[in-house]
Order: sequence, then structure tokens, then C-alpha cells
Amino acid sequence: MLIWDGAPWHKAKRVQAAALELGFTVIALPSYSPDLNPIEGLWKWMREEVTRNFCHASMRHLFDACKAFIDRINTDPQQLVSSLWPRFELDLEFEKFLVSM
Repeated sequence: MLIWDGAPWHKAKRVQAAALELGFTVIALPSYSPDLNPIEGLWKWMREEVTRNFCHASMRHLFDACKAFIDRINTDPQQLVSSLWPRFELDLEFEKFLVSM
């Protein structure tokens, strides 16, 4: 099973045909579904830790900060996957804190 977003190369007939020929079931994400796309969570997490409320002195400094973030989160792949995996059930105890902020 492949879950794809709306990227143009995912919609290409040739790519769709190849996926089906290989035996994959292709499921398209809704047009706007950041909660279901783990990479969106990664970008948010990196912005929170690397760029939020901080202006880097240079592009090199920003690059180094991003690289350090990636190196750090890759030390524990299990934690990384569990942090970014979409959640389909709500934890009401956790959600009440989000509403109260």
C-alpha cells in the first residue's frame, strides 16, 4: 500500500501504472492533510527547535543548526517514528491542554 500526497509526479499516469503493476494499492491523501503527512510534522518540529524566535547570523549557521537537529533526532529512530506517526485517536487529557493555551 502506498499513501501519496498530491505531488504532480504521484499523479502521473506512468507512475500510477507502475505502482499498480508492482502490486501496490495507491491511496491518495486529501488535498490538504498535514496531520496525515509525517513530513509536515518534521518541518514543524524543526521550525520550533531551530528557527522559532531566533535569527541565525548566516546561512551557514542556519545550515549547521538544521544539520545538528537532524543528527540529534536520528539517534533514536523508534522515537522519531513514534513522534511523527499520525494519530487517529484523540487523547482527551492531552487535547484539553491544547485548547486551554
